[in-house]
Amino acid sequence: MADSAPLLDVENIETCYGLSQVLFGLSLSIRSGEMVTLMGRNGMGKTTTIRSIMGLTPARAGSIRFAGDEIRGLPAFRIAKLGVGLVPEGRQIFPNLTVRENLIAASANRLGVSDPWTLEKVHSLFPRLSERGDNMGATLSGGEQQMLAIGRALMINPRLLILDEATEGLAPLIRDEIWNCLSLLKAQGQSVLVIDKNVENLTRIADRHYIIERGRVVWTGTSQDLIAAPDLQHRYLGI
Repeated sequence: MADSAPLLDVENIETCYGLSQVLFGLSLSIRSGEMVTLMGRNGMGKTTTIRSIMGLTPARAGSIRFAGDEIRGLPAFRIAKLGVGLVPEGRQIFPNLTVRENLIAASANRLGVSDPWTLEKVHSLFPRLSERGDNMGATLSGGEQQMLAIGRALMINPRLLILDEATEGLAPLIRDEIWNCLSLLKAQGQSVLVIDKNVENLTRIADRHYIIERGRVVWTGTSQDLIAAPDLQHRYLGI
């Protein structure tokens, strides 16, 4: 069961790109062991929220606390070292490194996890990465690149795993494999923040959901709450 104290606590952040403000007092929280989603139509601020948490596009106001410590204003590499693993939109693997090298490059156990993620464990999660271990990142299919991006994030042994567009653009069979992976991680107690458009799968495996509209949280609730509100889904998530 998730702990009551937030692992990640985002309060009233405001984030801009130059003179253009994107986030307006956005707040969310994730407890240890929870899987939480961030939903909304394209252009509503989901990726900017992730970038603010990671320090890639720093918030200009508000508070971002991780494991009780303020991280707003820290550089991205410091935030990663604290135990936040990111699977970014577009995957952003190293194209000129092999699959094995991509994974080894991220390998770390700074928090002293007793059963850390290793090459063998990642290969067990995604056997295809073992088969493609000597292939360059640039030669992988989109699905294989997403598996590699997830495996790379796990290799830092994160306390919190963040996935931006977890299954976007992937073939149905690969999507199923990614959802199965997330279900397994959830069962293992991994804390996860995920962005995706598949409401059915998100409500199946996630604990709580945030819907944002124009840089503000307009609804939050459990999977049961969201399933019971098709009008809400149509208003904020429909095309």
